[in-house]
Parts: sequence; C-alpha cells; structure tokens
Amino acid sequence: MNPRYERPARPQRRVVVTGIGTITPLGLTLDETWSRALKGQSGIANITKFDSTGFDVHFAGEVKGFNPDPFIEKKEQKKMDTFIHYAMACTKMALEHARLDLTDEVKERTGCFIGVGMGGLPMIEEQYTKLKERGPGRISPFFIPAVITNLASGQVSITYGLKGPSYSITSACATGAHSIGEAAKYIRDGVCDYMVAGGAEATVCPMAIGGFAAMKALSTRNDAPEKASRPWDKDRDGFVLAEGAAVLILESLEGAEKRGAPILAEITGYGATSDAYHMTSPAPEHAGAQAAMRMALQDAGLKPQDIQYINAHGTSTPIGDVLEAVAVKKLFGEEAARKVWVSSTKSMTGHTLGAAGAIESAFCIMALKDQIVPPTINLDNPGEDCDLDFVPNQARDGKITHVLNNSFGFGGTNASVIFSKLG
Repeated sequence: MNPRYERPARPQRRVVVTGIGTITPLGLTLDETWSRALKGQSGIANITKFDSTGFDVHFAGEVKGFNPDPFIEKKEQKKMDTFIHYAMACTKMALEHARLDLTDEVKERTGCFIGVGMGGLPMIEEQYTKLKERGPGRISPFFIPAVITNLASGQVSITYGLKGPSYSITSACATGAHSIGEAAKYIRDGVCDYMVAGGAEATVCPMAIGGFAAMKALSTRNDAPEKASRPWDKDRDGFVLAEGAAVLILESLEGAEKRGAPILAEITGYGATSDAYHMTSPAPEHAGAQAAMRMALQDAGLKPQDIQYINAHGTSTPIGDVLEAVAVKKLFGEEAARKVWVSSTKSMTGHTLGAAGAIESAFCIMALKDQIVPPTINLDNPGEDCDLDFVPNQARDGKITHVLNNSFGFGGTNASVIFSKLG
C-alpha cells in the first residue's frame, strides 16, 4: 500500500457518558422522568393533540406541557417540526448536565448523531391539508427542512457550531440505540472527542395512530389507557404509540477525567445485526436479537452472567415479547436468564419509536448511577413463555455493574448497547 494512504494506528479509547437530557411522557426533565418511572407511574392518557373520534385507538404517550421558548428562539421555531424542538431541548439540557464548555477547539472535534424514526409526520399532514384546501401557494417555505429527519442533528450542529460528523440514523425502533452505539465508535477510534447522540420522535398524529392501528399493532384498551402497555402480561394486545427524545453527551474517559466532568457511566459494548427475515416479525427464536446481544457482550469483553439488568425492547405485543424472552434464555441459558432482572420501561412511557433506544439508554444509566431498576408496570399475570424476572410493578434495589439495552425495529434491525459502572 502507498504509505500516503495508510491509516495511522490509534489506540482505542474508553467512552463515557457525561450528560443526559430527556423529554418523555413521564416528564420534561431527566429528574422528572426518572422519579416517576421509579414510582411506577404511567405517562399514557387520552389523546389531546387531535380529535380521535372515529379512530380505533384514543390514547397515546404524549409529552405534556412542553414549551420550546427556553430552548429555541421564537422566530426559529416555525422552521422545525416538533421532533426537532425536542432534540434541541434535550441537547441543551444534556450539555448543561455535562458542563461542557463549547470552545472553538471543542466544536471542531464534536459530532452529532440524533436519530429519528419517522420525521415530521404531523407537519406533513398539516401542509398537505393546506395544499388540498388552499393551494400550493400556501405551503410553508420551511416545510421541507422542518420535516427531514437529519435536521434534528443539523439544527443542533448549526445552533452550537459543532463541526464534526452530523447525520441522522433511521432504523425504525432501534434508531436511538444505533445512534448511541455508532457515536461511541467515533470516540473510541479517535475520530471525535465529543459526540451528541440520541433519538427524537413526535408522531402522535392521525396518520400514525391510524396507520399503526390498521396494522393491528396498537393496543385498543380505550377504557384504561394507563394499563394498556403491559409487556409480557397475558392480556397484552399491542403497543402504545408515544413521543419524546433523549440526548447523551459522549466523550473519552481520559478527556472527561481531565476536565473534571461528571461521569455517569461507560459504554462498554455495542452490537448491531439484521434478521434478514421479515419486515415486521422477528426471526424464529429472535436469532437476530441473540446475535446483537452476543456481539455487544463480546465487544465489552463480558459474559452473559456479568449482566445484572436488561432494559428490554418489551413493546407489549403478543409475538415480540415472547420472542425477546426466548432470545434472552437462548443466549444466557435457562438458569442464568432467570437470575438477570429484565424490565420494560415502555410499560410507562409507551413506545417512542426512534427515540426509544435513547430514552431507555438514559434509564439504564440512571439504574447504574442510583443502583435501582425501574419496574415493568401492569404485569399482573405473565403470559405463556414469559417466565423471566421482569421486575413486576415495583422498582428494585440491587448491586448493578453492567446493564444491557435492547432495541429492535421493523425491517429486522437489532441493536444492543451495554453500559457499565465505571470502576
């Protein structure tokens, strides 16, 4: 090889999380969300964003009381759909949490991967209505940049002057986890010193509710919305659509220690695979999920028995829940699988699609920090083959060193991320 094109050898660096910002159906801050999760509270309620009369489903996990004014200049807000508002707000909170001083030098070495699953669907609906009712001259000039998925990362990068790589990973419900895992690799390999990474979604709108309901994917428990998301329970009947965002600040361990940053957890393992099987159904025995978890464990240099807690994908669907439990048992072994704690925080937040992996990563990190595992609420009667320790209905204290976050998506995409207590 011509010496000019040889890649210089770089020692791999350890990657840590130093800041978190979240907006979820449970709260507008990390503290609110975490506190309510530990209390086993539900963020699911009747839809207020549109009139759901005539729909089969009348509830969702809406973000309540969010005001973009503290995070985005008013004149800029109309240039962004809500998912970008959430991404901007979470980034500001995460940067403040990390106490990261964005000097010119830091900006040059900082990238941004904020993944989005579906983009600006509500604004697409709104602008299409204008087109049909009032003609093409009434379409907003900001319509296109307001709905494109990569503008979550793009607007953050523009606002803060971040000049490292900026793009949006879109992998359905694995988006947030993929974004964090890929961002960690950029720091590990020495390409960047800091990464803003996470996921955002805001698709509680008629097309999304109607579309997922047409697939028979959503719960129709309209008489008790707060009990509708019930992973592994025998009466589960589908997932609950939700919205929200989470952003993490990642940096090298060496850099974080040097600047005295608050180190929340280390990212030690990441695995990403494809089922190559079906557009919505997992492969038999969730083989792709097994492979992603195995890859993450190998990346971290860990064995299954080193994991104390799994924040599961756990969407509350009849097939998906069983197959994830099967995957854990196949990989860990029946006896070891029953010793690990497994919970689904989607039982409280609902399913935030592209944001789910990022929000659930935040839960994993807080579990490590506070040495307590959030529960799976509404788990009253475990369904057939749902026989792991799913931490039903009550948070649980324990010694936690390594946690695994699973995220799987339509198209057979799988991501697993391992977070570890720094030691």
